[in-house]
Amino acid sequence: MPTIDELRKTRLEKLKKLEHSGILAYPAQTKRTHTIAEALEDFSKLAKAKKQIVLAGRIMAQRGHGGATFLDIFDGSCRTPDVAQITQNKIQALLKSDKVGEKGYQFFLDVFDIADFVEIKGTLFTTQRGEKTIEVNDYKMLSKALLPLPEKWCGLSDVEECLRKRYLDIMFNPEVKDMIQKRTVFWASMREFLIKKGFLEVETPVLETVPGGADARPFVTHHNALDMDVYLRISMGELWQKKLMVAGFQKTFEIGRQFRNEGMDSEHLQDYTQMEFYWAYADCEQGMKLVEEMYKYIAKKTFGKLKFKIRGFNIDFGKKWEKYDYVSTISKYTKVNILEASLQEMEKALQELKINYDKKGFNRARAMDNLWKFCRKKIGGPGFLINTPIEVSPLAKRSEKNNNTAMRFQVILAGSENGNGYSELNDPVDQAKRFAEQQKLRDAGDQEAQRCDIDFIEALEHGMPPTCGFGVSERLFSFLMDKPSRECQIFPLMKPK
Repeated sequence: MPTIDELRKTRLEKLKKLEHSGILAYPAQTKRTHTIAEALEDFSKLAKAKKQIVLAGRIMAQRGHGGATFLDIFDGSCRTPDVAQITQNKIQALLKSDKVGEKGYQFFLDVFDIADFVEIKGTLFTTQRGEKTIEVNDYKMLSKALLPLPEKWCGLSDVEECLRKRYLDIMFNPEVKDMIQKRTVFWASMREFLIKKGFLEVETPVLETVPGGADARPFVTHHNALDMDVYLRISMGELWQKKLMVAGFQKTFEIGRQFRNEGMDSEHLQDYTQMEFYWAYADCEQGMKLVEEMYKYIAKKTFGKLKFKIRGFNIDFGKKWEKYDYVSTISKYTKVNILEASLQEMEKALQELKINYDKKGFNRARAMDNLWKFCRKKIGGPGFLINTPIEVSPLAKRSEKNNNTAMRFQVILAGSENGNGYSELNDPVDQAKRFAEQQKLRDAGDQEAQRCDIDFIEALEHGMPPTCGFGVSERLFSFLMDKPSRECQIFPLMKPK
């Protein structure tokens, strides 16, 4: 069995044969008249008319039979985003010496390989076995592949290799291609929903001097022209979009990439897509109604259904969405009243429940958050977490009924958070105090605590109307796919070998 290096050497020799024959191995143009999907769709009409057509694609298989060679040609075309259609949209090509000439036939055998891209001209017919076929009377090299396609792809046996060579994973696994198409529909349907509701799509800075809008550790880079360090954003322009509320816009949203320099697991990524909207003159109750409607719209548009099996939970978006009280839910599963318990008591409970937590910068907010995440895993949803303590919600408005809780809601789905919203804090004095409290936590070692943004405080002092804000990341898509987040990115970040 020849090695990869030996196979590559053989193909390089064939490349030289092409060049010596005066034939371009990588021409810029093709005279393709039909995609394979179009040829198959109009097959009967084209075959009956015996019309010459030109197809182009990759050679996926090659079989010799006497003085004839059969090829399977695939171009990736598809009229509908359906896995079965993606798999079927290849066509058989028949190459015979009496059609292309003895020299032409032998030349093809000498220099063309599986994985090469080829242009073929001919007429359509159906073989005795019922195979839809194009009989070739001319051909052209479009791109010479120097490496062969693997005979067997890794599948689930080597997920890392699949992700590292994602282009091969897509080529050999139609479900991955289908996932990519669904991912596009997912974000397009979210955008479509919000625009129909009167939201304006905006763009806000990716590079910031003060990273704001989330409890997260940012990536740091250097701006050479201004000679200063800047941060890659950790939210989808939260503070910028709030400034747009100050400016007089009533409904805005942004879909884009954000970055968090934190740990990796099946739910968390460092570089991912997020959507955030801001809605002036609306509160968290109105926000919950809109979000529930939006999730149903996205699920139906992307997957054609409202019922899902996710992480072992049976999820029905069509049923009544529950509401889960933060304090009573933690008390139910851990027997800890977080409003009355001391930090030491909460830490003891974490240890007894064998919950791992970061001891660096440990404080009441982190203790509450770790206890809640333990409880969250037991809740299927769909529903909303409400009444979170103000300590874990530095950007949310205080509840008018209970000064210790925030007007915040989180979408709970299959044991995880899949969306986060607030009645946004618009009191500049309160916001300044909370930023000061966050800075004390940072000084004590909590690297995820938020920084004080003086410019944002000044904007609030000019007045911001009551506003509901909400954000959701591509984690929701991965949950609806019931796959790890990294596998639902097209090209996830991989550590070099």
